[in-house]
Amino acid sequence: MSVTEALFRPLLAGDRSRPLITHYDDAAGTRVELSVATLANWAAKTANWLTEEFDVEPGTPVTVDLPAHWQTAGVLLGAWWCGAHVVTSGGDVALTTVDAAKPADAWAVVSLDPMGMGLRGTPPDGALDYISESRMFGDDFFPLQEVSDTTPALGSLTVAEVVEAARAKAVTGRVLSTMEWTVPGGVVSGLLSVLAGKGSLVQVSNPSKVDAHVESERATLLTAP
Repeated sequence: MSVTEALFRPLLAGDRSRPLITHYDDAAGTRVELSVATLANWAAKTANWLTEEFDVEPGTPVTVDLPAHWQTAGVLLGAWWCGAHVVTSGGDVALTTVDAAKPADAWAVVSLDPMGMGLRGTPPDGALDYISESRMFGDDFFPLQEVSDTTPALGSLTVAEVVEAARAKAVTGRVLSTMEWTVPGGVVSGLLSVLAGKGSLVQVSNPSKVDAHVESERATLLTAP
């Protein structure tokens, strides 16, 4: 069972319309809220895209070099859903920001647009626009291969180790975090711990109004890595 099926799929059995990730960018002044169903849609499209376009299968290394963001959550959950091994470099496919250095592998740029739009200009030479490419794929994903517990999933951690670590750190309720999603610790503590606890994440980038967000979102501040 993949990380996505272990930690995220159970949420689909509940209220799919409830807010799951709310993303603030204090520098841009934006706020975007994704429901369980919407994040599942992004994850499924990503998994289908990786499987059909790049032949990603259990154990295939996929580079994810992205900041903590709602689009990154969709990328990660989609990658794990098809069994990818998320790494920070050297993957068969790389997903990065537009200003990243060109990797040696197949490359897609993630816009990080708050409203989910693709790149506003032409992608860098050799790169694909992740949003424009992945949105053409199916809204549901059905794994072609079973993902075993021993499949590498996040940095040095296997699927079983990621799931165990997330459940050990599980947090509930409305949780606000400013953590960067480093691999593996930041991803586990900042994202997966909330999914494991069936909570709701308020992720703040470029934080300058944390106290105001905690009050307006009625959130508990997540500070421990």
